[in-house]
Amino acid sequence: MKKLIIIKYGELTTKKENINLFITTLKQNIKQKLNDSTIEIKFDKGRMFIYTSEKFFKDVVHKLKEVFGIHEIIIGYELKTLNLDEIKQTLINLLEAKEFKTFKVETKRSNKKIPKTSVEINSELGAFLLKNRKNIKVNVHNPELTIYLELRNNESYLYFETIEGLGGYPVSTLGKGLLMLSGGIDSPVAGFMTIKRGVKLEALYFESPPHTSIEAKNKVIELARNLAKYNNEIKLHVINFTEIQEAIYKNIPHEYLITIMRRIMYRIAEILANRNNCKILVNGESIGQVASQTLTSMKAINEVVNIPVIRPLACFDKLEIISISKKINTYETSILPFEDCCTIFVPRHPVINPDRKLCKEYEELIPYKDLIYKAIKEHEIIKIVEKQHQKFTDLL
Repeated sequence: MKKLIIIKYGELTTKKENINLFITTLKQNIKQKLNDSTIEIKFDKGRMFIYTSEKFFKDVVHKLKEVFGIHEIIIGYELKTLNLDEIKQTLINLLEAKEFKTFKVETKRSNKKIPKTSVEINSELGAFLLKNRKNIKVNVHNPELTIYLELRNNESYLYFETIEGLGGYPVSTLGKGLLMLSGGIDSPVAGFMTIKRGVKLEALYFESPPHTSIEAKNKVIELARNLAKYNNEIKLHVINFTEIQEAIYKNIPHEYLITIMRRIMYRIAEILANRNNCKILVNGESIGQVASQTLTSMKAINEVVNIPVIRPLACFDKLEIISISKKINTYETSILPFEDCCTIFVPRHPVINPDRKLCKEYEELIPYKDLIYKAIKEHEIIKIVEKQHQKFTDLL
């Protein structure tokens, strides 16, 4: 008998011809996350099996909770047998230290060559336990203990509980996207939800010194570092937006400041996305939350790019977004009081139904194409990785 960690895929099992790509990518992501060559990983189309020293199980499970593509994490026991008598004896030994009064057995029989059905095996194991352990009874609806048995190729697996994973698809299986990352609450949540769908992200931040501070930039770097836990790493593009923003403020009617600013940001984002093989733009916009997020504003801003713009939070309210941000530990960083360039120079009465013809006329009041070229040419790139932990072998 060997103790191990078992991974259930969940949504990945809906894939057919390309399921091997998804599972192989998941294995690669796990190996990169665990960062230790002493850990052995095996897999088939139904399960993944991780072998390491039992003293590392807690740390491994903690890291696996940050890997997309995992439906459930299980600490279980591998038996190199399908013989029910041997399984029964092992089960009795494993249950010696467990206190329970009610139980049920759930068997999954993926090896159809086994003559008995799952229901028959459940009954046989249940009867055996009732005979060999006092003061217990079966409760199939609300048991204190559920005994899981999986019968696979030439091995069987016993376990007693499951740990919920993040679900979704393994990162990078669906290509790359560029996240427009501000220092607010919304965009990190949008990034998290996009990574969950298998999209590997790069990020784009607009700074406007001296109007925005180094603290505001560091805040965004910390948010990107948090997302890197799920994305393996993040390349953060930093655009100096000062000259563009000042030109907009000096030359364009103030009610259109935000609309024109966003249109230019989208143009910059599209150019960087295309240069870095990103198929989509991602942002944290939520319908109606601010003036630039009305449907009319979104249409006026969106028209300047051809790349798809994904808004994972479009139909979420603020309380729902805050709830997710707290779960992924970005909320406390997001509410730090350092303004980004989207919150400075905000007009008192921004237009909520911008006229697209006026947008084009106002843009011609500034040399925005030259300014965009200069900002991209001079932009900074920061490679951000998650905070590294020690290798498990270093803990010995």
